[in-house]
Amino acid sequence: MLSDDLSRIDLAALQALVAVQDRASFSDASELLGVNQSTISYAIKRLRKAFNDPLFVRQGNAIVATDKGDQLAQQARAILEQMAAISSPSGFDPATAEGTVTVSCNHHERMFLIPDFLRRAQREAPNAALHIFESAVDGKQQLKENTCDIVLGPVSILGDIYYRRKMFSDHYACVMDQAHELARGALTLERYCASRHVAVTHNGRWEALYFAALRAKGIELEPDVTVSSHDILERLIPGSELVATIPFRLASRLSDRLALRPFPMDVFIQIDMYWTERTHHSGLHRWARQILAEVAEKNLGDEDLRSPKKDTRKPA
Repeated sequence: MLSDDLSRIDLAALQALVAVQDRASFSDASELLGVNQSTISYAIKRLRKAFNDPLFVRQGNAIVATDKGDQLAQQARAILEQMAAISSPSGFDPATAEGTVTVSCNHHERMFLIPDFLRRAQREAPNAALHIFESAVDGKQQLKENTCDIVLGPVSILGDIYYRRKMFSDHYACVMDQAHELARGALTLERYCASRHVAVTHNGRWEALYFAALRAKGIELEPDVTVSSHDILERLIPGSELVATIPFRLASRLSDRLALRPFPMDVFIQIDMYWTERTHHSGLHRWARQILAEVAEKNLGDEDLRSPKKDTRKPA
């Protein structure tokens, strides 16, 4: 039988617990949930009493969870996800549906999925609000904090509360100025490594997959330039000595002023879609996920991935 203190714990208290763990701050948690800080403090006080543990302690300028606090927050998150799923209406008609769908992704996915997704979604569900966020490397955290509903990207998000669906595949290619020496002759690994490189790093927080493939061959590539996103490359590369190694699908869309050559190694890129239990049974979100999958299948089936994996041209 539950104690009196434990029986008084409600979902609002569990929300407060999860918010404090995610934000490591009572004030930030109150802002996230749209309540007063005193409400958060009172909820945590009740939880501390019910579970006979401080749950959170101050460490320097930060608030960190105790072992029991971390365990409880994980359980609370699962409960909240399940309650949200149960409360979702089973019937769904996109023509009359209201609500919000937030998709988090980066330049690669925005180029090939988002335009057609938005056009179709707005046509079929005119009353639904659609938001597109930048994920950078924060997709898992955004899902965890419920600031987005769907994450798209070449990432691996592991855990019992996450669902995954494969979307499309890609591989790397190189782009450079038309006058660059690598635009002529065989692009060997030796010539590639001897060139000057520009890399996309999402403000230094992301490393493209080809770096690990190069390291597996004992090659430590040091870019001469790093940028936060792919969208600047079309203006940065012309007239320079820089070589960018980017997904082929993006490379093929760049200006005709740039030369496109196969990357001298086979490095596979898998773009997946992730979501959580919170939206898994929601009619609106299930419909949105299906549209994204259909757009990917229509526009980005592997039969469209026609870049040669090997450089078959003879040296000039």
